[in-house]
Amino acid sequence: MKILHTADWHIGKILHKHSLASELGLFFDWMINYIVDEDIDILIVSGDIFDLANPTIKDKEQYYDIVLRLYNTGCRVIITGGNHDSVGELNAPKEILSAINITVVGGATESITDELIPVKNEKGDIELIVAAVPFLRDRDLRSKEDGTKYDSRVEAIREGIKLHYARLGEICAKEYPNTMAFAMGHLYASGVTVSESEREIHVGNQAAVKSNIFPQHFKYVALGHIHKPQMVDSNPRIRYSGSPIALSFSEKEDIKQVLLIETSAGQVTEITDIIVPQSRELKKITGTLSEVELELKNYKPNYILPSFVEVEVTEKEFSSITLAAIEELVLSYNENEKFKILKHKTVFENKQLDTANLFTEGTSIEELKPIDVFHKRLDSEDIDEASRKIVEEAFLELLESL
Repeated sequence: MKILHTADWHIGKILHKHSLASELGLFFDWMINYIVDEDIDILIVSGDIFDLANPTIKDKEQYYDIVLRLYNTGCRVIITGGNHDSVGELNAPKEILSAINITVVGGATESITDELIPVKNEKGDIELIVAAVPFLRDRDLRSKEDGTKYDSRVEAIREGIKLHYARLGEICAKEYPNTMAFAMGHLYASGVTVSESEREIHVGNQAAVKSNIFPQHFKYVALGHIHKPQMVDSNPRIRYSGSPIALSFSEKEDIKQVLLIETSAGQVTEITDIIVPQSRELKKITGTLSEVELELKNYKPNYILPSFVEVEVTEKEFSSITLAAIEELVLSYNENEKFKILKHKTVFENKQLDTANLFTEGTSIEELKPIDVFHKRLDSEDIDEASRKIVEEAFLELLESL
C-alpha cells in the first residue's frame, strides 16, 4: 500500500491581512496530481483542516472542492480534527462523506472504538487499521484528573493522552492481532522545534508527551500540529509532516513536504519525504535604511505567486525622518507585481525603551502572543506566585477553548 501523510492545511489562514488561499490551492493541485500519478491508496490528514473554528463560506468552498477532487481520485481519505478546528463543523457532513470513502473524526468519539478505521484491500480483506485520534481537548481527558494543583493537571493531561493511545493499541492487538496498525494524532511532543504560527495547547504546551506513549503495535504514527516537518525523538516511524505551505515568516527557511509511507506484508518498507513545490517566497530583509533600499531594489524573485517580504531597519539614532522614509518606502512597493512588503519594523539602537513596553516601532498586534500580553498585565499587579499560577492556568484554559 501507499499512504500519504499530510496535516495542518489551515484553510482560511490570513498572514498579515493577506490570504494564503492561492498557495494552498496550488498545493492541492499538486497533491491531486501526485496522488493520481503515484497511485496513492490512502491519504491521512492529521488535523487543523481550517485555521478558524468558524470558517467563512469561501473557506468551506475550498474544503469541499478538495474533498470532491479527492473522491474523484479513488483514494481513501481519513481526516481528523485539530485544535484550530470546530468538532461540529468537521463532523457535520461526516455521514455524507463516509458514503464516498472519506472518513472524518472531528473530535474524540463517545466510544473509543469508533476512532479505529479499518482499511480494506481490493479483495475486501482488512489490510490496515488506522487509529484516527483527533486533537484531545481537556474535556475529553477531564475524567482522568485526580487533583486541582497546576502540576497535577499537567500530569493528568499527559497521562490521559497516554492512556488513550494505550487503550487503542490494546484493542488493535486484541481484535486485529495480525493486521498492521497506524495511529494519527494532533498534539505537542517534547523536544520538537516550533514556529510562530502554532497555537499553544494543553496548558501552554507544558503537557508535552514523549514518544514512548505510542504503543509499539503502531507501525507508524502520523502527527499534526507542529508546522516544521520532523521526527519525534529521532524515530522515523513517529513523524510530523509539517504544514504544506509556510504559515508565518518563522517558517521561511522550512522545506515543506508530505510523507509517503509504503507497506508490504504488514510492515512499513519505506518512508520518503516528498518535497512540495514552493509557490512563493517569504523573505526577511535587514540592515540600515540605505541597505534595505538597495536590497529591495535588487530583489527579483521568480515564483508563481508574489513573494512576501519582512523588512527590519536598524539605525543607531532615533529619527522621525527615518520613520517617515520607511513608511514611504513600504508604500512605494504596494503595487509591485513580484513581491509585497507584509510587515516592517524599525529598531533604533540608542533609543531608551521602557522594558515593560511590548511594542517597538512597527510592531503589529498580530506579532504579539496573547500569553505575552497577559504576562505583562500580571506584572503590573501585586500578586503572589501561587495566585499567579492559578490565574495563568485559568487564562490558558480559556485561551485553548477559543
